[in-house]
Amino acid sequence: MRTLLVLGAALLSLGAAAPPAPASASVPLPALMADTGGGSQLITAEAADTGATTGTLTWWDRRDGRWVRAGSAPARFGAGGLVEGDERRQGTNTTPTGLHRLPYAFGNEPPPPGTAYRYARVTEDSWWCQDNDSRAYNRWVEGLPDDCRADEAEHLASYRAQYAHALVIGFNYRRPVRGRGAGIFLHVNGAGATAGCVSVPADAMRAVLAWADPARRPHIAVGTRGGPTAITRY
Repeated sequence: MRTLLVLGAALLSLGAAAPPAPASASVPLPALMADTGGGSQLITAEAADTGATTGTLTWWDRRDGRWVRAGSAPARFGAGGLVEGDERRQGTNTTPTGLHRLPYAFGNEPPPPGTAYRYARVTEDSWWCQDNDSRAYNRWVEGLPDDCRADEAEHLASYRAQYAHALVIGFNYRRPVRGRGAGIFLHVNGAGATAGCVSVPADAMRAVLAWADPARRPHIAVGTRGGPTAITRY
């Protein structure tokens, strides 16, 4: 009888120590989001919180009804952190959160092999107008219009490294609201945090352009891990 009791106790002990059943694979971030833009490609740019200036950029493919990570890289955000897109003010060096279209690509260098996006080559006359009083507000212009002041515009050729390759982020683009902000891009890293854009290492930017297919309607979602600007809200 003593032998049976000891054996029973041993079996119970082994059962208690048995490892739990394997957990299911983690849910991919796009599957947790309220909206992904309706396409089969998505870029997510996620920071820990609104005070962060660094985070992670990930690009995703939707295959057979599931989101699959295609690539990932460290990302940088505005020196002023992140802010809800609808509340952003121009000149604050903040990166606007939200779900945005990606209208076209551009660069000082030729497009990376495999680029399918419409790609505009920067010239010495290429500017991005940020003048709130200009009809060209938040638009690329070849040669400054009379109503766009040079000190309220960005000379794209002056940023050869950062704008070697870039994607226009469609924040405040379709129907621009004056004072909300202009010239928000996904581009190559500079020396540190950005003035409101999202930036990544040069090899990651080339990989994103070679991957992105406008026919698959990619969007970019920018947000934080939690709180009112959580990326899953968009």
